[in-house]
Amino acid sequence: MLQVTILSKEDNRAEYNTVIEGKRKLTPAEIYTLIQNRNISSDPDWQNVYVSDKPDEFDPSLIVQSEFNGLIVLGAIRPATLKYHDLELRTGIYRSVLYNVTIGSDCVVHNVSYLSNYKIGNRVMLFNIQEMSCTSHSKFGEGILKEGEPEENRIWIGVGNENGNRSVLAFKDMIPADAYLWSRYREDPSLMKRFVELTEFGNDGKNNTVGIVEDDVVIKNCTLLKDAYIGSFAYIKGAFKLKNISVLSSEQEPSQIGEGVEMVNGIMGFGSHVFYQAVAVRFIIGRNCHLKYGARLLNSILGDNSTVSCCELLNNLIYPFHEQHHNSSFLIASTVMGQSNIASAATIGSNHNSRSPDGEMIAGRGFWPGLCSDFKYDSRFASFVLVAKGSYQYELNITYPFSLVATSKNDESIHIIPAYWFMYNMFAIVRNKFKFSSRDKRIVKVQHIETNPLAPDTIQEVVAAESRIIELTQRYLKLPDDMIQKMTVYNPNPQMLADFRLKACAEHDGDALRQIAKDYLHQNADSQFLLSDDRCQKKYGAVIYKAAQAYREYRKILKYFAVEALMEWGLVHQTEELCSEDIMLIEKNVLFTKWVNAGGQVIPEERINELFELIKSKKINSWKEVHAFYDACQKNYVEDKARYALYILELLYSLPVSQFTHEIYEDITNDVAFVSMHLLEASISSREKDFKDFFRSITFKNKEEKDAVLGTLEDNSFLKTLKATTDDFNAVLEKLFRNLR
Repeated sequence: MLQVTILSKEDNRAEYNTVIEGKRKLTPAEIYTLIQNRNISSDPDWQNVYVSDKPDEFDPSLIVQSEFNGLIVLGAIRPATLKYHDLELRTGIYRSVLYNVTIGSDCVVHNVSYLSNYKIGNRVMLFNIQEMSCTSHSKFGEGILKEGEPEENRIWIGVGNENGNRSVLAFKDMIPADAYLWSRYREDPSLMKRFVELTEFGNDGKNNTVGIVEDDVVIKNCTLLKDAYIGSFAYIKGAFKLKNISVLSSEQEPSQIGEGVEMVNGIMGFGSHVFYQAVAVRFIIGRNCHLKYGARLLNSILGDNSTVSCCELLNNLIYPFHEQHHNSSFLIASTVMGQSNIASAATIGSNHNSRSPDGEMIAGRGFWPGLCSDFKYDSRFASFVLVAKGSYQYELNITYPFSLVATSKNDESIHIIPAYWFMYNMFAIVRNKFKFSSRDKRIVKVQHIETNPLAPDTIQEVVAAESRIIELTQRYLKLPDDMIQKMTVYNPNPQMLADFRLKACAEHDGDALRQIAKDYLHQNADSQFLLSDDRCQKKYGAVIYKAAQAYREYRKILKYFAVEALMEWGLVHQTEELCSEDIMLIEKNVLFTKWVNAGGQVIPEERINELFELIKSKKINSWKEVHAFYDACQKNYVEDKARYALYILELLYSLPVSQFTHEIYEDITNDVAFVSMHLLEASISSREKDFKDFFRSITFKNKEEKDAVLGTLEDNSFLKTLKATTDDFNAVLEKLFRNLR
């Protein structure tokens, strides 16, 4: 049997007084008008209804055929209309049933069959809603508990692994960085406990929750809203079920929910849109995200500026700038570190290689699997790995960033071209730096996002990949004659190869042998030989193509990163010409050589460990304070990168920077200038193929039609921008080491 509770002064005097402040009871004439308009109240004397005490702010004729139960507090109800797009309705309450509701001024409540335990803001439109209710113990999608609730009532989000052992608790301010740290550092039980305590911070646990609809919200033609917090300026139309959720929205970043949508147990970020039968259960959706066309987001966190259409995402932690548009693709049990694009029919997560569904995948920034690709779990991918279409039958461990991975028709090994993007797809890698920044439509940017493909997280992978190529080259030089012939594709100097093989076979010292391999790679940049890497694929390993060329490209990119980081440091310190004092100042900074991509923000691993100690020692007690720590890391990012840049240069030249000569700085300047121009020329060349390729013209009757549809290379706005930025970069580069050369 339905129990109606009327809030009284005796129940909670402070809350009662706050609710009715500036309000009065109805006059007999107003009660008469309400009754004449076929309205009824659970209190025969209508003492449960309070209205605005200001003159001319309550017109009882604007309430028609409605039912009031419990405490009803109304703001200004006066003749007016509210309009949103083509929907224009009179203010007032019509054909609706209300239980314990507070309504702000100038609102529209039309055909709301059941509205219970809600606080409605000003200028809100509620139109054609079957049920809109809130329980006293609602959490609005957060992973907190109320008084008397058992621990099993918590709503966990099982990211990263289907077995639930990477689960995190949602809270309104959660960003991918929080979820990453919580889900990936599971070996520390005390830290896991503190994360729960941080989530509970500020929760009084009282069972007195009311649903919230803030100002200027429009909700129409919906079936069920239960235990919902709806932020200001949100627009909700035709939703099927919204239960235990928070819809964060503001005038600057309004959020929208469309037809047939079902969202349960989660939080939707500012400026996001969920449309067309999309389903989200146990979720967090970041800022400026789009979930549409039947997409299913389950037990997952979707980072800012992401778009998902048609497909299924289950048990995922996905960083910002994720694109997944096609009906047949899906993603299961993964941590994908952003700037990613999942092609159609990529059945990622379908093949587990365990006796239970506990496999997982982790992919660095820029992950791009090809059409119809499928992978066997567990697998890991470095940053900006392009995976060609294929069925990958064994677990993968791709440690070469910016590489191309493909299956082989002749054997079961996989084939890898390290540094492929720099050799053949420069337009895409350069454009990434610009396009993600331009697509960032967030007004408030809580999650810091590194959009430059060349950043410490990817550079540390380049360093490791370069080292691995040297190690594998050592093995190559020691191969017997028949294997050398098999693994050598092209060798312009056979005698040099023979000499280096003699040196390698005679050498047993690790450092000396490594130097021999480095020298061979330096002196035989045009040779083409194959390397075998048994770590890249289980059972059959991988064949590495174009190792010498990749080694050369990696070294160029390391120099380019270092110079770019030093330029950024100079910009902050208002100097375009570094001097020895500047180098000494940078060297005073702490050197961090291990970096973590935390939700999109690149942070030194030592700082992450420092954060954990602050949390465990209770010097940090809320997620707001954790976010302040992220902000502090970001403020130091330029300094930390500059120090890392010097470290990279020291690695490349095998000398401390204090011993760098004029010739070394001249060499750095010349090499980086070459790379800068190569970035521009290769980008133009890559894009030019789209305009000059014969098959790009076969659907057009003439050049004029083609230009009208595709545009021209000369009109490409990105290339114009790249040309201008390249000129600026080269001008600064010419000055950067002038005082050191």
